[in-house]
Amino acid sequence: MPQSRRMRIVIGVLLVILGCFGFLPILGFWMIPLGLLILSYEFPTVRRWRRRTEVWWAERRGRRRARARQPGDQTNGM
Repeated sequence: MPQSRRMRIVIGVLLVILGCFGFLPILGFWMIPLGLLILSYEFPTVRRWRRRTEVWWAERRGRRRARARQPGDQTNGM
């Protein structure tokens, strides 16, 4: 990450904009979350979006794991 605040903002915005063209060669949709991650260091609104997404993802994974460990499951616990 660049030390310059202005440069981080420029890189984050470019990644999000170019990520919207992810269907083109070389560019990819992976650029959008990376750009938002970089922007989250600068803007509280984007930081909140990132935090909500992290919490949602953790809850979703927890529910999925709990469903996999339901009683009567024939796994050996490994």
